[in-house]
Amino acid sequence: MGTGRTLVENRQARFNYEILEKVEAGIALLGTEVKSIREGKANIKEAYADIRGGEVWLTGAHISPYSHGNITNHDPLRDRKLLLTGMEISRLQGKVMEKGLTLIPLRLYLKGRLIKLELGVGRGKKLVDKREDIKKRDQQREIQRELKDRG
Repeated sequence: MGTGRTLVENRQARFNYEILEKVEAGIALLGTEVKSIREGKANIKEAYADIRGGEVWLTGAHISPYSHGNITNHDPLRDRKLLLTGMEISRLQGKVMEKGLTLIPLRLYLKGRLIKLELGVGRGKKLVDKREDIKKRDQQREIQRELKDRG
């Protein structure tokens, strides 16, 4: 997907969800929101995307008010419109409706001058799957430690 500089990342997303597909989306932002995101003052951990009226909206993302802003600063928790083509929206809507998948924001990153959102289409993991992931990660860490000690 996007190869730009990551500004904000949702690390819990890959632990809580099995990501099946990634989509790059633009975001309709206010000027103070852009400045705040560039400072890294955003949180997409509790955020999700939903489709309303043929449009995709990012809900629950917290973008802190800009530190040098004035009375016209933005609302930190407002819903933000995601910019996708009509074909992409209808395809995502089909997946969310039929298969019971969820749209999860994975990261905010810079692509040139623009701020983009990497949106994941995912299925929630069960507790057993999460434990399995932890076990695999611990085994990999142990293998790396052994290799390092030998070399």
